[in-house]
Amino acid sequence: MLNAYYKDSIDNFLIKSIEEIIGEITLANTFDTNLNTTEAWKQQIVILKNQLQGFSGNIFFEFSIPRMGKRIDCLLVIENVVFVLEFKVGETEYLSHNINQVWDYALDLKNFHKPSHDAVIVPILIATEADEFAINIFTTSHKDNLIIPIKTNKLGIKNVIQNTVTFFSNKIEIDGNQFISGSYSPTPTIIEAAVNLYNEHSVEEITRNDAEAKNLSKTTNSISDTIEYAKEFKKKVICFVTGVPGAGKTLVGLKVATTHLDRTKGNSSVFLSGNAPLVAILQEALTRDKVKREKEKGNKITKGSAREGVKAFIQIIHHYRDAYLSDPKEPYDHVAIFDEAQRAWNKEQTIDFMRRKKNQPNFHYSEPEFLISCLDRHKDWALIVCLVGGGQEINTGEAGISEWLNAIYDSFPHWEVHISPNLTDKEYDALTSIDKITERCITNFDENLHLAVSMRSYRAENVSLFVKQILDLDIVNAKNTFTLINKKYPIVITRDLTKAKLWLKEKARGNERYGIVVSSQAQRLKPLAIDVKSPMNPVNWFLDDKDDVRSSYYLEDVATEFQVQGLELDWACVTWDGDFRYSENEWKTFSFVGNKWQNIHKIERKKYLLNAYRVLLTRARQGMVIVVPFGDIEDPTRNPDYYNSTYNYLVSIGIYVLE
Repeated sequence: MLNAYYKDSIDNFLIKSIEEIIGEITLANTFDTNLNTTEAWKQQIVILKNQLQGFSGNIFFEFSIPRMGKRIDCLLVIENVVFVLEFKVGETEYLSHNINQVWDYALDLKNFHKPSHDAVIVPILIATEADEFAINIFTTSHKDNLIIPIKTNKLGIKNVIQNTVTFFSNKIEIDGNQFISGSYSPTPTIIEAAVNLYNEHSVEEITRNDAEAKNLSKTTNSISDTIEYAKEFKKKVICFVTGVPGAGKTLVGLKVATTHLDRTKGNSSVFLSGNAPLVAILQEALTRDKVKREKEKGNKITKGSAREGVKAFIQIIHHYRDAYLSDPKEPYDHVAIFDEAQRAWNKEQTIDFMRRKKNQPNFHYSEPEFLISCLDRHKDWALIVCLVGGGQEINTGEAGISEWLNAIYDSFPHWEVHISPNLTDKEYDALTSIDKITERCITNFDENLHLAVSMRSYRAENVSLFVKQILDLDIVNAKNTFTLINKKYPIVITRDLTKAKLWLKEKARGNERYGIVVSSQAQRLKPLAIDVKSPMNPVNWFLDDKDDVRSSYYLEDVATEFQVQGLELDWACVTWDGDFRYSENEWKTFSFVGNKWQNIHKIERKKYLLNAYRVLLTRARQGMVIVVPFGDIEDPTRNPDYYNSTYNYLVSIGIYVLE
């Protein structure tokens, strides 16, 4: 259910005084009202009192959009249409970023607000002093009754409403009170979630809260209860949280970390990740948001000082590790959340790195063993949360979750172990280690520690299953799963990158983010102007706007599995190279060395490449286009045979060919 600071019938709105309406808005307002906001409300009310004469329906001022941490200026429900109004008082131009703003509001309702799914939603940008603009009512290929934003000045609102209501006169009339009372089940991106959680929103406010997604709250509550248990009884506990791709494991970790930011209570926490792009992007997003919010309040804050506070909350795991190499004291934080814990280094990789890079000739731990030892320095209690992704090890030396379990078995048997039952699944490759640890440690299997529903692909819950079936060469089940997802989650395939780019731009609306993702081994896409060796900045790629050439929107720089793991796009273009080729019984894996492709023989490296494509194929929230190039008969490194079998396999599953 959503709310508004002012809600009334249009009839009542028209007869109430301006002062009375502003008084009601102010009374409901939870943030400080200043003269500028009051004057803006006054002007909007005056304009709407003039333009809504003759209409009946419902009006809502400051209508909440929790996922975005924003409020719509005004929302109208008139007959069979929902109008989303964004006022730019005093503005003389229809600026593109303002158009995208109102479109984003409308998209949020369409995607996440149940009564909006089938309703006609019309976003309107009102630049009050701009020239009159022709009224055009256009739908999109999405065919979801969300209209391309209409632009008007303060004198054209009435005509826009009248024309639109007439255009959609065959639609069912909407009850305004039922509309606002409908369920709201958002699925934020990890960037949106981090920003909102850091600003003290709850998981329930910013994420889906339907029956299928209740598990998210159950998991965070289970961990919070365990923290209280460990603190009260002076226990040391390690929790293993599993989940399907995009289920919200990182979101759970961020929620736990933000809940325990207050160090005065003695149970403060830190969110740690070995995913450097993810940490850099989240730190920058939180910093930019902090600066923006303080500026809106009239406060001056430097970006540097804003960043310092953020860094205490989310850190790169290697910086945390190195800090306690030289400092023998216990960490300040009693709770440590390790994101993508399966990617921690094994013993050989860690020892080699410490000797070569950190001048530690006597170091003899795996990374999990050393990290546990840091928290074990606490004399009273400590809690570790390991967020575990299955089949996502993509780097040399990444140990998988068994390394954590073995470390506990060998060196920390006094720690209690709370395990998701799904950790016994084969994709985690930990069953033997689990069997061992249950014999030596107090072990509790907690079903609340598994996240079963994908939050990323809110249009289709079975996308991650479909990708798994593709990679498992499970053709029969892949075909069946595809029939379940293809209407809500479009997946198309082409051999033409230009067509793929046009498809992305046509599908994306408002500020929905799109970009090209490729395997880090895809070295023979250079003829398509894709160079995986060309440096790119993931912060700019994920956070900057459409007018920045470094952003994903420009479709020039591409991101690999290393830059996108743990993050997501709305729409993705997965461009396939000859490094990963379909054959009837198995995927053939190759690396490009010198001037030719060479077979990858090591099982570990084969797994890394398979997992790289798993990451790439599960990045998109709303849909994706797959590009499998033709190759070039004149180029032995791009022989068409390297690509044709993969293309034909994907088409045989039923993926629609983009003409």
